[in-house]
Amino acid sequence: MINLLKKLMNDKNIDGYIIPKNDEFFSEYSYPNRLKLISNFSGSAGMAIILKDKNLLFVDGRYTLQASIECGNNFKIFEIPKIRPFEVIKKISDKLILGFDPRLFTEISLKSNFRNVCDLIPINNNLIDEIFNLKNRYKPKKFYCLNDIVAGEKITSKLNKLSSIMKNKKIDNIFISAPENCAWILNIRGFDNPNSPIPNCQIIISNKNIFFFSDIEKIKKIKNSIKYEKIKFCEFKEFPKVINSLKGKSFSIDQNSCSIFNKSIISSKFNILNKIDPCYALKAIKNKIEIKNMIDAHIEDGAALTKFLYWIKNKKNFNLTEVDAEKKLENFRKKNTNFLYPSFNTIAGSGPNGAIIHYRADKKSNRKINKKDIFLCDSGGQYKYGTTDVTRTICFSKPTLKIKNIFTRVLKGHIAVYNTNLNKIDTGEEIDKRARHFLKKVNLDYGHGTGHGVGYFLNVHEGPQAISKYNSVKIVPGMILSNEPGYYQKNKFGIRIENLVFVSKNKNKKFFKNLTLAPIDTDLINFKMLNNSEKKYLFNYHTNIYAKISKFLSSKEKNWLQSLI
Repeated sequence: MINLLKKLMNDKNIDGYIIPKNDEFFSEYSYPNRLKLISNFSGSAGMAIILKDKNLLFVDGRYTLQASIECGNNFKIFEIPKIRPFEVIKKISDKLILGFDPRLFTEISLKSNFRNVCDLIPINNNLIDEIFNLKNRYKPKKFYCLNDIVAGEKITSKLNKLSSIMKNKKIDNIFISAPENCAWILNIRGFDNPNSPIPNCQIIISNKNIFFFSDIEKIKKIKNSIKYEKIKFCEFKEFPKVINSLKGKSFSIDQNSCSIFNKSIISSKFNILNKIDPCYALKAIKNKIEIKNMIDAHIEDGAALTKFLYWIKNKKNFNLTEVDAEKKLENFRKKNTNFLYPSFNTIAGSGPNGAIIHYRADKKSNRKINKKDIFLCDSGGQYKYGTTDVTRTICFSKPTLKIKNIFTRVLKGHIAVYNTNLNKIDTGEEIDKRARHFLKKVNLDYGHGTGHGVGYFLNVHEGPQAISKYNSVKIVPGMILSNEPGYYQKNKFGIRIENLVFVSKNKNKKFFKNLTLAPIDTDLINFKMLNNSEKKYLFNYHTNIYAKISKFLSSKEKNWLQSLI
């Protein structure tokens, strides 16, 4: 297929073609996944550049090992941000002409990745689509509405907040290009991602009038159900016509999800004033109903995961593969009528596979779990209504002191994040240092952020908040984040401990509260390394789990859970 692409490149008189992971909606789960089709790389983020005599693949630290396994024979792999595409391209030639699909790139992504080291030529017909004949493969599934009681806030209330921001910033029109933000504003959901209830749509808001762009087949259920009168449903091809009909001088777009293609249409008539969609910040602060529902979802999820942990830790006839474990965990979740589907592809990595940060077991890689292995399981669920994400690392026999000591350092970082005084330390970049502190004492570290923002029955990964070296967004009450430090030794093992937390407030004091209710494997802890405060955290955490989920457990499961307290 790469040779067919190179033939098309020849026909277009270009030296190379850029293929991003994202689709035109810039979602984590793209359809079609053009990057996987051309490279076999299945990670959630990355970009390929196919040149006449070279194939380059750029991935972040989570995926370097995975990329080398999946496509290392055909591609030279680079880790970003350590090495940017422009640095590699510059060394090859300063006269390269690269083609790209303007619907799949934002202006900021092209500038940051390529600077001015080559000529970038927009090609409206996607070359990967031509090779794989991807047109007409998609069967649209209809969008649906969330009840206001479930959403916790009415459409009009959300629009009033947005209108106030627009008024203060003197914005006449705003283009909401990220589907998850459209879903949040209009209290709708859909089926356009495999693991998130995302409705692929975009909207323009102009003087409280909404122009809703989507596949017309998908809106049949919601057309008469959305409780807002000033809404007009349009097809995507009507976008230029709608832009030309709008009044005013200014337009706001989101620089991270408004494509070059759409930006060029908007900028032909309007001045672009603002480049950040305010919905991200509004959506990040969950209301009381959303927090309550997330708490309830985690009680149900915690019961399922605790049953799984008891089952796999106490299984006598131990003849399991990674896929067996993954399926068993999903079966425990499925017993709950509120469970819909996994919130991402389960990572069930034993031994060396645990060292692949975003590993997924398949027919080729699926390992039989050895009792001497440690087993890393990162999984989550979409519930009615809530999103979960949790990682536990467990052992099946007595671990080595080295493993216990590293696990305990990861745990100490995990507890340090939870115990952060958010009145004094309130940005992700500062909290991230606390998570790595105990590992760095012995020159260890991990190649991913410590935590990501989480949506409410939306994407499991959502910003703008995150706990990472590069995130300076203020952590405020109502936000939900993951807390997941780890450590990975290539070809040996992986360790990660992940809970979801939300930011609570009492008498002007901000603090984290755990959402996740699943026991931590005490067999992996070197208790001599824990101070009294950390031991107290573990006692309180396991006591709280027992109080919340014991009613769902069998007597044997209860006794096992109680033994951890």
